[in-house]
Amino acid sequence: MTPPTPPGLYRHPTRSEIIDLAAAEGHDADIPTNMGSIHQVPSHTSASPRNVQKDTPTAIEKDIEKTAGSGTGSISTTSTAAIADEEDAEPEPDPDPNIIDFDGPDDPENPLNWPATKKWGMVSLISAITFLTPLASSQFAPGVPQVMRDFDSTSDLLEGFMVSVYVLGFAFGPLIIAPLSEMYGRLPLYHSCNFLFIVFTVAAAVASSMGQFVVFRFLMGCFGGAPMVLGGGTIADLIPREQRGTAMAVWMMGPTVGPCVGPIIGGFLTVAKGWRWNFWFVAIVAGAFFLASLVLMSETSAIIILQRKVNRLRTSTGNKNLVSKLDTGLTPSQLFTYSIVRPAKMLFQSTICFAISLYIAVTYSYLYILFTTFTAVFTSQYHWHGGITGLSFLGLGIGSLIGQFTYIRYGNQVVHRHIRAGDFRPEHRLYMMCIGGFFIPMGLFVYGWSVHFQTHFMVPMVATGVIGFGLLMTFMPATTYLVDVFTVHAASAMAASTVLRSLAAAFIPLSSQTMYARLGYGWGNSMLGFIATLLVPIPFLFIRYGQGIRARSRVKL
Repeated sequence: MTPPTPPGLYRHPTRSEIIDLAAAEGHDADIPTNMGSIHQVPSHTSASPRNVQKDTPTAIEKDIEKTAGSGTGSISTTSTAAIADEEDAEPEPDPDPNIIDFDGPDDPENPLNWPATKKWGMVSLISAITFLTPLASSQFAPGVPQVMRDFDSTSDLLEGFMVSVYVLGFAFGPLIIAPLSEMYGRLPLYHSCNFLFIVFTVAAAVASSMGQFVVFRFLMGCFGGAPMVLGGGTIADLIPREQRGTAMAVWMMGPTVGPCVGPIIGGFLTVAKGWRWNFWFVAIVAGAFFLASLVLMSETSAIIILQRKVNRLRTSTGNKNLVSKLDTGLTPSQLFTYSIVRPAKMLFQSTICFAISLYIAVTYSYLYILFTTFTAVFTSQYHWHGGITGLSFLGLGIGSLIGQFTYIRYGNQVVHRHIRAGDFRPEHRLYMMCIGGFFIPMGLFVYGWSVHFQTHFMVPMVATGVIGFGLLMTFMPATTYLVDVFTVHAASAMAASTVLRSLAAAFIPLSSQTMYARLGYGWGNSMLGFIATLLVPIPFLFIRYGQGIRARSRVKL
């Protein structure tokens, strides 16, 4: 717990606060942000070099550094000695007058000091947009048979791909959006991506061929991923760390629950208006959010706000040596490297990053296998028709919601207990993942054979709820574990995981119809369950050997 700041004094952020904020903002912590950088920022003037001041690490932070190999034990670019030198460095006594920062902790230009109505209005709007865009990934799933008839297609491959191609956009769009937001700020990216999302949603609604439809769906995903890339950072810009939990929990519901709620709406809308109205519905709601964002949203990136302040002062004073405290000095090519090259290296050179990302990717692909087959399964096995087919997604959504709240409650309890005991290490995040891993194969076995034998529809519905519960109980602790292990480079680790899971969710479900046709629903889902069972030991192995693996692993970035 960070001690309160005495009135009138500015408390420099601790290393852990900078790392947490960088992870939320979607970049690595060696890039300066609105809390600064964990490394010395290079001087841009002829003045003496400047250091980023930091508090002395707390006992807990020291313990985490000691037990986790400085948190970045698998990254050779940030050694334990270097971090210790930085933390022990004396703060610079005479700050460079050419370096521009906020005017103390109460500066009204700082987004943390904006009026509460303005801040929470933006948080509410961003959370709503973040709920809508993942919802659009699966909303039209109950209308897939209609799409196939309208475009005269009988390809099982296209039947699954038209749903999952949206997620393929999630793999590529954020790699470009993230570095652009570092250069131009969050607001231009929000507005441009929201506008283009609406444009391509309308294009999908009026598509006249399967090829056009698939391309427009992919572009919807590319630009629809913007709020998931930028939303966490915006919330971190606006809401103090002590009050951020509620906002982050609401924002996180978008990508976890949105895809499960969408088909319930889409099932009834498809019957009432046809499959194209699923896209008109999304476009109308997104258009309303876009207009609201033009009125309510302002730039929250401290990098951009300070740079604007620098530009004003340069004009008024004529001093061309003025520079923002958060000026990174990174070129566009360097930002590109951070966004693309570094995650790829971490994925293929780090045992922990690869294994955890593989687990997430396989289980995430199961979610989209269910999305692309629920309509066919419940139509053929239970003779559901019309809008009621959308209700087949209800169990998955409820299970996911329960899994999210269970992890938030009990996962945090486990971690806090070890922090109080002074023996916390990142592997303690994985205890909940060990539990969740068993629910996925269990749910798949029950779901497959209950559908095969056409038991009462509530049995497969409950089974899909168990699957949803297991998915969230593995996905959330695995993601948090990556943040704790890679600390400084957490954003790159999460980017690597995001790309791999999006690719898996886009391509693995393409074979789902063929799999069920050849193996049946019982053995088909059992095969998925057997694969999920093979993955169950991963968190157990990392709990036992993770610390040693981190100590031996080296990734040259």
